[in-house]
Amino acid sequence: MKINILSLFPDAFSYLNESIIKRAKEKNLLEITISNIRDFSKDKHKKCDDYPFGGGAGMLMSIQPVFDAIKSVKKRNSVIIFPSPSGKVFTHEDAKELSLNKHIIFVCGHYEGVDERLFELFDIKKYSIGDYVLTGGELPTMVMIDAISRQIDGVLTKDSLNEESFTDNLLEYPQYTRPAVFKGEKVPEVLLSGNHQEIAKWRKEKSLEQTIKNRPDLINK
Repeated sequence: MKINILSLFPDAFSYLNESIIKRAKEKNLLEITISNIRDFSKDKHKKCDDYPFGGGAGMLMSIQPVFDAIKSVKKRNSVIIFPSPSGKVFTHEDAKELSLNKHIIFVCGHYEGVDERLFELFDIKKYSIGDYVLTGGELPTMVMIDAISRQIDGVLTKDSLNEESFTDNLLEYPQYTRPAVFKGEKVPEVLLSGNHQEIAKWRKEKSLEQTIKNRPDLINK
């Protein structure tokens, strides 16, 4: 998969050179290119914002540099994503679906957003990572890339994916490692038993308990 990120703050993406994403890039399963939207501004000062028509607080991203930045990387099969509080809430299923695409373009908004005509000129998917407002689209973009990259075939083993939270709409069961006793707290005996059938049963029960306690809305699905 190839991902293009368009941002006013390209230095914000150092996280994408770490951990699983780094390994995916080293395996040539993922290619990420970051472009500075300011490079496409036709303003002599590389200005990329302006006052909104009709007044109001704050500034808007100007349409020209964003439009030209998208055009510079867009292909026939590109999926364009704009992180926004007004978008569909991003889910595990969205990550799985998006991981099947060959090319994704993330457009990172800033200020009070971007000129609405951008969404009339391009087919753009809006996603929100939660019901709150962030300063820009850089953090949501990294969150979505992390979730999507995990689903790309070959990045993680199938066993790892099958036992993660949100598989079958359940949260993951509790996990433990050595030592077996720490400050008087013991690892559940069943996990030390070697009985894989009983361990699988315990994990399923704990997944249900965790989901009912913390995310009962998932049970309804």
